[in-house]
Amino acid sequence: GAIVYESDTLRTAADGRLSVMLKDETRLSLGPATEVALARFIYQPAEDRLGLVLRMARGALSYVSGRIAALMPEAVRLETPTAVIGVRGTHALVRAEAP
Repeated sequence: GAIVYESDTLRTAADGRLSVMLKDETRLSLGPATEVALARFIYQPAEDRLGLVLRMARGALSYVSGRIAALMPEAVRLETPTAVIGVRGTHALVRAEAP
C-alpha cells in the first residue's frame, strides 16, 4: 500500500522480495539482494505524456508491462550496468550483477 514516486530506489535485502504495481498497471517483482531505481515515470495518457525508465544496479527483476508499453512501447527502457533493454513484449526477466 506504500506510494512509489519517480526517482525512488527500490531495494531488497539478501532474504527479501518485493512486488510493486505502478499507476499504469506495470508490475515489478524484485528478488533477493536487488536494487532498482525508478528513474522516470510519467503516466499522463490524456496529454500523450508517457515514460518509464528503470535503472537496475543489481539483482533479479521480473517486469510485466502495463499501459505505457501498450500505448507507447518506445517510451519504456530497462537499464542494467552493461545493457539497455527496449521493451517490445509484455514480460521480461532481468538479472544484473554489480561490477
